[in-house]
Amino acid sequence: MSQNNSFSIKSIIELQFKTSQIRDISYNSFLPEFTKLQTKRSEVYMEKKDDSTIVFKIKSNDITAFRASINEIISFGKVIDNTLRIVDNS
Repeated sequence: MSQNNSFSIKSIIELQFKTSQIRDISYNSFLPEFTKLQTKRSEVYMEKKDDSTIVFKIKSNDITAFRASINEIISFGKVIDNTLRIVDNS
């Protein structure tokens, strides 16, 4: 990640799930997309925490890169949420 700016942005996002099984399925489904989040301007780390949480740690060198990383995580969360709603309604 390039250090051309005079500041960086750091953030932690936690997604909490009802069960460890849903957390593990979500984590594994996001892994293939995860490598796309690593850029010269933004780094994102993902890890499992306790039995029901996925933690995303973001460090970006500019607002635009930070927003792009946040949007990817939000999109991932929406896909998981929509999938769980479909499963619950079947």
